[in-house]
Amino acid sequence: MSKQIINNVPGAVPPLQTFSQAVISKGNIYVSGNIGWDDEFNIVGGIQAQTRAALENMKKILEGAGSGLEHVVKVNVFLVNLVRDFHQMNEVYTEFFPPEAMPARTCIGVAALPAGGAVEIECIAELPPCPED
Repeated sequence: MSKQIINNVPGAVPPLQTFSQAVISKGNIYVSGNIGWDDEFNIVGGIQAQTRAALENMKKILEGAGSGLEHVVKVNVFLVNLVRDFHQMNEVYTEFFPPEAMPARTCIGVAALPAGGAVEIECIAELPPCPED
């Protein structure tokens, strides 16, 4: 199976020209980092609004690729201010990934993110098998 590029998922923030929204390879979906911005690349408020926007966009990309949040196995979260923003980011995160279904996760403090964003989130998910007809 060769890799399949996922771009221009309806309803999701369009990708920048330098990367794809996601790539499917060997039964997994690798979703690029999602910043908390709208479809015109404007940051959408504070840490909770940005986290929600990033996760909503990630969800749309996964669904557009034939998967969903329930198939996520690994998440990487990047925060500009890890100490100040972790708790508020985590409150929103648990709305999308409840404790009984949490994927593995790494949360990393970074110096800066594109467009002055406070959070960026990427994931790896399984591509569920096609239902048999």
